[in-house]
Amino acid sequence: MGTAAGLAASGKIPFASTFAIFATGRAWEQVRQSIAYPKLNVKVVATHAGITVGEDGASHQSVEDIAVMRVIPNMTVIVPADGVETRKVIREIVRYKGPVYVRLSRGKSPVVLDDSYSFEIGKGVVLKDGLDVSLIACGVMVAKALQAADTLGKEGVSARVINISSIKPIDADLIIRAARETGCVVTAEEHSIIGGLGGAVAEVLAENCPVPVKRVGIEDKFGTSGDPDLLMDLYGLTADNIAKAAREVIKKKVASGRWPVVS
Repeated sequence: MGTAAGLAASGKIPFASTFAIFATGRAWEQVRQSIAYPKLNVKVVATHAGITVGEDGASHQSVEDIAVMRVIPNMTVIVPADGVETRKVIREIVRYKGPVYVRLSRGKSPVVLDDSYSFEIGKGVVLKDGLDVSLIACGVMVAKALQAADTLGKEGVSARVINISSIKPIDADLIIRAARETGCVVTAEEHSIIGGLGGAVAEVLAENCPVPVKRVGIEDKFGTSGDPDLLMDLYGLTADNIAKAAREVIKKKVASGRWPVVS
């Protein structure tokens, strides 16, 4: 990270890459002091984030990295949904001047976007429209949110699916509009529910449009060693769990007497 800072200070556009746990944990102070504080043009693209690292276990499974990078001033934080978006993100951050953290996973994930998709820092995108609940996801959980929406659709529930890959800056306008139009929100991320996407969305809604919110993610726990798919089931990072959370927030919306208000 220090070398990357030096390269940026001499006019280069360095990409620093390692496991997310090392980029944001072991090197956090270097990122803060040498990159973000002087606002140098360094791109930290970290891989092996989240519990899908699998058998490497808790020591190598970063479930706090979005939170610790989001809190650093001047830092932009991006979590692409798939390979298509990752390519778009990398091209965009080359053009953007300033420090960026891009969070990538280890394993394969479904492709949910096509080549016509256009990524923009600070903007989210609606992948599926709906009026009963908004499912807001990032990273590998975007595909699961779409699966959850299909499950809910079979039950007569209209779920809106939003990909928020730009965690910081976040698309507050899109989040507020979704909350106003659907009346309740579920967030989904392969990260702790503390300080990540769920925290960021809750902050926006608490100040602008309070509605029932349920955060699907890792509930203040470390990871553990195991098969990545089994770990996702163990920690509740599934389409079924997102659908369950959607039913819960819809019940809260109805019980409170709050109905969608389109403005």
